[in-house]
Amino acid sequence: MSPMKPLVIVTPFHESQIQDAIYCSKKSGIQIRVRSGGHDYEGLSYVSEVPFAIVDMRNLRSISIDTKDKTAWVETGATLGQLYYTIASKSRTLAFTAGVCPTVGVGGHMSGGGYGMLSRRHGIAADHIIDAKVIDVNGRILDRKSMGEDLFWAIRGGGGTSFGIVVAFKIELIVIPQTVTVFNVTRTLEQNATQLVHRWQYVADKIDENLLLRLFLRSFTSSRSGKRTIGAFFTSLYLGRVDDLLPIVQEKFPELGLVKEDCTEMPWIESVLFFAGFPRNTSLDVLTSRVPLVRPYFKGKSDYATEPIPEHGLKGIWKFLDEETENRAELQFSPYGGRLNDYSESEIPFPHRAGNIFMIHYVVSWDKPGKKESERHVNWIRKLYSYMAPYVSKSPRTAYFNYRDLDIGMNNERNTSFKQASVWGFKYFKINFRRLVRVKTEVDPSNFFRNEQSIPPLS
Repeated sequence: MSPMKPLVIVTPFHESQIQDAIYCSKKSGIQIRVRSGGHDYEGLSYVSEVPFAIVDMRNLRSISIDTKDKTAWVETGATLGQLYYTIASKSRTLAFTAGVCPTVGVGGHMSGGGYGMLSRRHGIAADHIIDAKVIDVNGRILDRKSMGEDLFWAIRGGGGTSFGIVVAFKIELIVIPQTVTVFNVTRTLEQNATQLVHRWQYVADKIDENLLLRLFLRSFTSSRSGKRTIGAFFTSLYLGRVDDLLPIVQEKFPELGLVKEDCTEMPWIESVLFFAGFPRNTSLDVLTSRVPLVRPYFKGKSDYATEPIPEHGLKGIWKFLDEETENRAELQFSPYGGRLNDYSESEIPFPHRAGNIFMIHYVVSWDKPGKKESERHVNWIRKLYSYMAPYVSKSPRTAYFNYRDLDIGMNNERNTSFKQASVWGFKYFKINFRRLVRVKTEVDPSNFFRNEQSIPPLS
């Protein structure tokens, strides 16, 4: 069955227009999908197989910064780039911990977790939400006090759209040095990439928490040999100066061979551009754009590694990467540890805390339309995911909610049992799924706010 187009797209400027949309949708018996930035991996914020309306939050994007209290109110139609830009325009030493892609919407990202380059030092975005404004199924506008701690807990990592429409978050800003250091060091198979990636797994979650050593793995054609090789891209942020960074890396990860010439010092806001892939000296104004990266067709999946992958396991990954078009398939290894370990698994619904070495993000993209082409690439990533089973978390095999993946389980259109939803629910939320279901049953017992992976109420 092909996805339907929306019956109507509502672009509210005022909360009352959201209330009207909820009322009309309930009266008409149509679903609501809420779109903040439109980056949902499975398109659940803007497509459906049943009659639906979109509430597009793009006009509700105001951001107010209180530098004295180090807090901000952010409407959920804002993007991460707009948030970072606004913070930096007010202060050189305040920042926020959230994702790398500047066109991602605040609403979905923060309500689903929000990992980023500051996460080993400052946790995830949802860890820093201190208040919120939510419109519930009855059209009531609720803040933290009036919604109660259960609902406030649920929307900080459990996804907002199962419970209502989140209009704004109040967040704690974080204090950072005026100068940070970045580097992107590439090593190929001919430069011992396999051994370096293997060693990285013993270092990345234990090294100084001011350093986040992210790792990207791709297959490409070497300019030297003209043959396909694997590139390991060590893309990193250090909250401090290069002279403090180098001794840390040289002691804990000397195999990388990092030297001062690899590193660049800059203000934090310029590191946002660096990690988003913009050329040096790009104007900061680009962060205010809502135009996303052009990626016509795309599939993503995720995993968590709780022990290092052996070298023979890595070599199997290289074979998979060589099967795909060069530079169109990628694995990202995002390190955990540091501050992420300081929270209990149930502090908020996001459960991926102590015991995880790194998160794996699998990505493949392609340009050609057509079912045959799509199946080829999707089958490739599914086979890779199956291959990885022995090397990742088990019982449940966990996944990151913000890297939405319908392969791991789906709801029925209307009524889904706890047992059926548990197939995917425990993978994203572990034991927290049970509490999320209880909250859903309390605040939306008729299951008005629903999609293919929304939290179901107990029937």
